[in-house]
Amino acid sequence: MPNEPFLDSQRVRIVALSARYSVPAVYSLREYAAAGGLLSYGFNLPDSYRRAGIYLGRVLKGEKRADLPVQQPEEFELIINLKTARALGLTVPHSLLSRADELID
Repeated sequence: MPNEPFLDSQRVRIVALSARYSVPAVYSLREYAAAGGLLSYGFNLPDSYRRAGIYLGRVLKGEKRADLPVQQPEEFELIINLKTARALGLTVPHSLLSRADELID
């Protein structure tokens, strides 16, 4: 699922539909996995907000926007919902479990 404001506002319904039809979906935000989605892999949203604040602070202190570098996410996280994996009858490989930043059980 892409990271898009309208879809993000409907994440509980989207996750419920995925569960209802046994669709193992991958999401871009942690909130989907926390709502019951199978897994999420994407940028760390709180870190991106923090970095945006620092960037804005530089602009407010007088730095020229044209002189500032383009910002990209630096921190990515993999969240796996083990309860959902069990409900879907999936076995998550140990190699994937060991790389996860967070396991939800």
